[in-house]
Amino acid sequence: MNISIRVEEEKDFKIVEYMTREAFWDLYKPGCDEHLVLHKIRKVPAFVKELDFVACDEDTIVGNVIYSRAKVLNEENKEFEVLCMGPLTVLPSYQKQGIGSLLMNYSIEKARQLGYKGIIIFGNPDYYHLFGFVNAKEYDICTSWDDNFDAFMALELYDGSLRGISGKFYEDEVFKIENKELEDFEKQFPYKEKHVTDTQLKL
Repeated sequence: MNISIRVEEEKDFKIVEYMTREAFWDLYKPGCDEHLVLHKIRKVPAFVKELDFVACDEDTIVGNVIYSRAKVLNEENKEFEVLCMGPLTVLPSYQKQGIGSLLMNYSIEKARQLGYKGIIIFGNPDYYHLFGFVNAKEYDICTSWDDNFDAFMALELYDGSLRGISGKFYEDEVFKIENKELEDFEKQFPYKEKHVTDTQLKL
């Protein structure tokens, strides 16, 4: 397997949305909305085109990572720009082969070269700690609803780059999905049955 990484192109969009749907289906809830989030991110000003990468096994797209601009707002209402990563997707038949790690390491280095200060995510701590992410409270950053938990993490892109950046984290509105919007978008894809599973997030 010889995996290469390149910037996603418009001709890839539908393939990558289909792959994202396959990868996230029934994972965190019955069905998924990550493919719609991905579709919407590419259309908003927060989208960082230079950090939208696909991993390819020869001509087959097997992974994708995408970033959007977000902000941290401090008590004086001062705004700091940071990156929000996600979704990170690997085609199910290619999972657990290091492709997600390749995409993460590659995109983190590119974000550093582009001069961004930090990346903030919601994700699996066991996985993202491997790339240097730590609980965001270490930088005195909390969620927009003033909370903190292990899955809310931050990464400095160079030593001290998040120093002086504290407050509440706000991702782009694009991550808010309405049920009707998802239902309409789903009509573009082959029917898939939704299931409740033990691994899904308990709300």
